[in-house]
Amino acid sequence: MQKTMQVESYSNSPFAFIIFSLYARLFQYKRRPEYSTFILNSLKSGVNKSVLVRSSDYAQPLRTDHERSEFFISDEALEICCPAFAPTPRTNKQRFFDAWTPGTKSGFAAMRLLHFEQAGRLLLTDFSGKAVPPYAILSHRWGDSEVLFEDIASESYTEKQGYRKVEFCAKQAAKDHLQYFWIDTCCINKWNLDELSRSINSMFRWYKNARKCYVFLPDVLVTDQLKDWEASFRASEWFRRGWTLQELIAPESVEFFSLEEQRIGDKQSLEQLIYEITDVPIEALQGCSLDKFTTSERIEWTTSRETTEEEDIVYCLLGILDISMPASYGEGREKARIRLEAEVNSSAPFLVPFSQNDNFVGRESHLAKLEAKLFKEKQTTRMAIVGPGGTGKSQLALELAYRTRKHNKNCSIFWVDASSIDRIHQSYANIARKLKIPGWNDDKTDVLKMVKLHLSKAAAQSLVIFDNADDDGLTSAGWSTAGTATLTAHLPYSDLCSILFTTTDNDVAERLASHDIIELQNMAPDTALSMLEQLLDVSMLRDERLEAAFLLQELDYLPLAIMQAAAYINARNITLQEYRTQLTRLKQGAFYDNNNLKRDVSRERTTESFVATMLLSVSQIRNSNPLAEEYLFFMACVDRKDIVIEFLDAPSPREREKAIKTISSYKLATRRPAESALDLHRLVHCALQDHLQQQGLFDRWIQTAITKLARLFPDESHSNRSKWRRMLPHAKYALSHNFGSREGTERTKLAWKCAEALMSDGQYNESKILFAQVAKVREGALGVDHPETLTTISNLGLVSSMQGKYKEAEAIHRQVLQRYEKTIGLEDLNTLISVNNLGLVLSRQGKYEQAEIMHRRALQGREKLGEDHPDVLASVNNLGLVLERQNKCEEAVTMYQRALRGRERVLGVEHPDTLASTNNLGSVFSRQGNYKKAEVMHRRALQGREKELKEWHPNTLASVNNLGLVLEKQGRYKEAEAMYRRALQGREEVLREEHPDTLVSINNLGSESDLGVVSLWPRGDVIQIVNALDLLDVRLVCDRKGNVGMCRRRQLAQKY
Repeated sequence: MQKTMQVESYSNSPFAFIIFSLYARLFQYKRRPEYSTFILNSLKSGVNKSVLVRSSDYAQPLRTDHERSEFFISDEALEICCPAFAPTPRTNKQRFFDAWTPGTKSGFAAMRLLHFEQAGRLLLTDFSGKAVPPYAILSHRWGDSEVLFEDIASESYTEKQGYRKVEFCAKQAAKDHLQYFWIDTCCINKWNLDELSRSINSMFRWYKNARKCYVFLPDVLVTDQLKDWEASFRASEWFRRGWTLQELIAPESVEFFSLEEQRIGDKQSLEQLIYEITDVPIEALQGCSLDKFTTSERIEWTTSRETTEEEDIVYCLLGILDISMPASYGEGREKARIRLEAEVNSSAPFLVPFSQNDNFVGRESHLAKLEAKLFKEKQTTRMAIVGPGGTGKSQLALELAYRTRKHNKNCSIFWVDASSIDRIHQSYANIARKLKIPGWNDDKTDVLKMVKLHLSKAAAQSLVIFDNADDDGLTSAGWSTAGTATLTAHLPYSDLCSILFTTTDNDVAERLASHDIIELQNMAPDTALSMLEQLLDVSMLRDERLEAAFLLQELDYLPLAIMQAAAYINARNITLQEYRTQLTRLKQGAFYDNNNLKRDVSRERTTESFVATMLLSVSQIRNSNPLAEEYLFFMACVDRKDIVIEFLDAPSPREREKAIKTISSYKLATRRPAESALDLHRLVHCALQDHLQQQGLFDRWIQTAITKLARLFPDESHSNRSKWRRMLPHAKYALSHNFGSREGTERTKLAWKCAEALMSDGQYNESKILFAQVAKVREGALGVDHPETLTTISNLGLVSSMQGKYKEAEAIHRQVLQRYEKTIGLEDLNTLISVNNLGLVLSRQGKYEQAEIMHRRALQGREKLGEDHPDVLASVNNLGLVLERQNKCEEAVTMYQRALRGRERVLGVEHPDTLASTNNLGSVFSRQGNYKKAEVMHRRALQGREKELKEWHPNTLASVNNLGLVLEKQGRYKEAEAMYRRALQGREEVLREEHPDTLVSINNLGSESDLGVVSLWPRGDVIQIVNALDLLDVRLVCDRKGNVGMCRRRQLAQKY
């Protein structure tokens, strides 16, 4: 009897046809009738079929996750029942699961998992925005040679001692029928600070959701005698460490393994023994809800545990207590505990990364003025604290935060590092996570806009403190001229929101806070004396008060100088008189030259009092720990923030840690263990440079810094993007200083690496400057026809093209091509790269026939590399571009699809090159009138580019513009306008106003009536600049339409 299916409510699902096609085929072929029953039951149970996820090598060919409303199907089952949707064969470089309905979130933070392919290669798969498959997780103690995130990309992991643990985890997972596994050393990109912060907060959940947790105990040996095994198990260091507590409690299944990889037992079979070792109740080990235990009881579980950083013994409880609190290393265990308890009992969010300063004194009149202003306006209250460096602006703001929390229990308080747009982004991401704003864990979300809107609409009072707002025209550490924005663009607007800024710049204070400004100067003598008394470990005797008064006068009553002096006295356990004697002796010696001190004229000058106290500390550090002094001098030659510990060489990790603690004890640097980084105060940074200049050592240390950075700076490949983005501020800072041999090999090497990274990141102006410097050096040293010289000049041409200077770029590429053909021949790979580059710039000028000749020549020459070689795929993609421009759409689609499939196999679906092919395929679909398919491709490209390249990258803005075009074609004008405005704003800031792409956005955004711009050359609906038409023609059209203002803003007539 023929069966008839009823669609019912499932027909509303966009993938209902897949489900029912799947069901029908299974029922028809009856090859696996048990599948039919499974699917029917799943349908009846209400699983949301809009989330249908293909999975690989599951133990079960079909699986339903009702909690996350997901339906999983293996490749084998899909091939049997629905061949049309079966996957194409995957190569070893295809690193991601496919997922229908991209953007569907499973509730997980971004997570990467490891697995071995059949050929034995270790792969890392990113599950951002996708369902996470079952996985095992490793718990272990870090050694000196662990496999790191970057080792996976470089395939150098087998050289590390920690690779044994990777093999062990993979082997054990396979025995448990699990393909994927997670290890903290190599599954988190620790160079990406935002990812690192999110991962730390997600750790408890990751362990909890693991199917299996394997504990590797290298200090436990399994012998024939049980008592020997039990003794070493009881004594294992794993049970004494703070962070392993959550790794014991969170997972349902925890198994213990010895050094020989022998299974000792699991959490269930060993629960009595584990209870005796740890004092963790058996109920907690058995997985009961932790809410059953009070906060105090859970805190007691750490009593016998230790951590490297004393504060971590508190921070390791955050997941167990299910709270979020920023780390503040240096505050000490007791203050961290007090903050933790306050957070548990708090009725309103409090996100301040510092504990209250118990030594805060004075400034009562300033505090009274600030408190009186809070929430008194009918609009957002803005206040500013302004003053020279070292006067205690941040400490005053911190005190206000804690007093407000005490007096206003319902007020939310947030601290934002406003020193750069990157820091603001990270602070806002922490706020979003703390408030659990919907979408906080989505990499594609505009977190700045999200938090701004949330705070603007909040129904309760909030105080937001923007610390170090020394420049309201923000610049990213990874973006110089690109991506700039004003601080005010990211501020919430609400009469329930008060905002406080700290800044050293009076003009910035006036722009941000108008008239509500508190000006700080040095302390009054009695307040300074109170501060010194608070800071000293040993109480001041009565007869020492006069000595203290003289010392404070020498220190100009500057809070930062007082803090440094107290730190020195405490570290050396000396008297005030001994300190004054040493300070006087320093000022009389060659180590200190007051007449040659450099002045920081752009800010308040570096005061002599502070320089003296700092140099006294440096001189003592030189005697006690020379390695620590070397670190200080190196840090003076790079950017003062986020100085990665990896930069600091040492004979051993122990020696490095000792040197860092020495620096920290003298209050010369702030440690950030979670990010493996250090920060220097601005005055410390400046004073150290002054000292090196005065001693004639600055050039030498700049050269040392450049040499070290040149060695550590990775190539510009996408897999290294997070690392070189974090290193760029330091490399650019070091390169910006003059030294004796400006044309040194190491400087050229670092400048070249920076230029390539900047070009990859869309920072074309800075990239061009560095490429020009390198070209000049190489031309002089190697000759104009040397391959390295020609490669550099070729890159200059690429940057010129990206800047929209097509004629200049064409001239450069023709010159390079002629020299390559003359020196290395027509078929050399470098020659073919030059042919490809010339084809690109010809295409951008509308010279399509010439461009097609170039791209076919490049493709023909490169095909000997193999059909999936990245260069071959680049030529295939570029040939598709020029075919599309000539309206040869079918041929273009063929080329784009070939490039896309190849790049997915070789590079992965989220590699920027793959996303470029995705974008191009969307463009040709739009040209063919297939707008639905075009929209899918453009959204996929945009989502990927936002995640991988960030919002302000020129390629991301291109995807924004292209999505706007296809939305407009479908009559969705409001959505299109939003895309156009975003693209225009970004392009004006990143590419500047006269760039052709910016003019494209002007055309797309405006109609003839409102912007006066018409298409001058038909390519869809955009302006195309070709030989006969230059930007002046745009000006003329606008003039005729009566919109002179639009043109005047771009000053096109003056340029041309």
